[in-house]
Amino acid sequence: FSLQFNNKPRVNKPYYPRKALLCYQLTPQNGSTPTRGHLKNKKEDHAEIRFINEIKSMGLDETQCYQVTCYLTWSPCPSCAGELVDFIKAHRHLNLRIFASRLYYHWRPNYQEGLLLLCGSQVPVEVMGLPEFTDCWENFVDHKEPPSFNPSEKLKELDKNSQAIKRRLERIKQSRSVDVLENGLRSLQLGPVT
Repeated sequence: FSLQFNNKPRVNKPYYPRKALLCYQLTPQNGSTPTRGHLKNKKEDHAEIRFINEIKSMGLDETQCYQVTCYLTWSPCPSCAGELVDFIKAHRHLNLRIFASRLYYHWRPNYQEGLLLLCGSQVPVEVMGLPEFTDCWENFVDHKEPPSFNPSEKLKELDKNSQAIKRRLERIKQSRSVDVLENGLRSLQLGPVT
């Protein structure tokens, strides 16, 4: 948890690979017990694609609504963003929310477009804060052995680090709003009044 959900801009030595992990909670609206699971990238399959396949394999009742919360170590790549949008459009009984610890290649326009595609398709993408890190820690971490760090301090550190990441995501979302406004104004084709 402390390594993979670490959201510091730079990793201290000794370096370690930051893997893509996805923790999900599927909660039926009827109040039944939530289903939880976690996935990671495998050679050819990103965690998000494995998640889609796992949810499909559950044979969920399409007459019932489900809330699905995903905690990711990295925000989805553009390809996975498109797959998630297609999946949610085809499964209207699922309400998906995505929380990411870090933004994946957030400076690249196509990765920004992937995030905006999700947001524009009613799939909220947010940066994890203290409530999400705490939920992830409490519900997805194996607590059989005591951690080598103070969990309370680590959660506060993650929350503090997430503030800059949240601002970056907001700037990406706002850039989309400005583009939509500019295109809308251009389409008005206002000319001189006669």
